[in-house]
Amino acid sequence: MFPDLRKLPYLQRLRELKLWTLEERRIRSDLTEVYKIINELSTISFDTFFEFSTNITTRGHSLKLAKRRVTTDLRLHFFSEQVINIWNSLDEKTVKSSSLNVFKGNLERLRQALEMGLFTGS
Repeated sequence: MFPDLRKLPYLQRLRELKLWTLEERRIRSDLTEVYKIINELSTISFDTFFEFSTNITTRGHSLKLAKRRVTTDLRLHFFSEQVINIWNSLDEKTVKSSSLNVFKGNLERLRQALEMGLFTGS
């Protein structure tokens, strides 16, 4: 379909086609799920996984999530623990999006503004 791309390395092909890496897609889906939970678009209760940060002097947006103390390695790799730092690093415009589609568009905007690799290494 794209014979010129065949010779390029994987990451360069993704850049040419403006596609997300597998890791970015996974993180995007996790962030989308957090957005749904916070805005009650999911059947999962917010209290099941998260609590809002009570620290009012934090920088960033007003929907920061509190990080709970983790005592086991198993819990470290759990969905709610992995996504908190990334969620807290988003901007106010993104977390306060009026709809799920606007939220996804804002994630794309952030990704493009910061080039490929927005969510890697977080």
